[in-house]
Amino acid sequence: MVDVGAKRDTERRAVARGKLTLSAATVTLVRDGRAPKGDVLAAARIAGIMGAKRTSEIIPLAHPLPLSHVAVELVVEEDGIAIEATAATTGKTGVEMEALTAVTVAGLTLYDMLKAVEHGARLTDVRLVEKSGGRSGDLKLE
Repeated sequence: MVDVGAKRDTERRAVARGKLTLSAATVTLVRDGRAPKGDVLAAARIAGIMGAKRTSEIIPLAHPLPLSHVAVELVVEEDGIAIEATAATTGKTGVEMEALTAVTVAGLTLYDMLKAVEHGARLTDVRLVEKSGGRSGDLKLE
């Protein structure tokens, strides 16, 4: 792990996004709450938050962080589900990996819960879109 012991604590925040692309028929099932495995949006939201909290357990050499905030927003669109995650902490290292992990875990949960009706679902465009705090300062990538 990188030694961050000499760094000062700062407020840090990161936002990541991704998308699960789906057919119109599957989008209708989700929108109407008729997916075979139940409320896929609620399950994915909770899974994404849990994933962010466990990032250091699944990403080698990632620092365990005391997260002060994690939010996962899911928006049903015509061609799939847009996923956005925000993670925040006050600490010595950033929360980019936590935000990216939240998006990915939420997307994988959606995939798992919808794969029985949509074999062609694709988790795409997972990326960091914004970060603040730390030595490199604020970045907006979109």
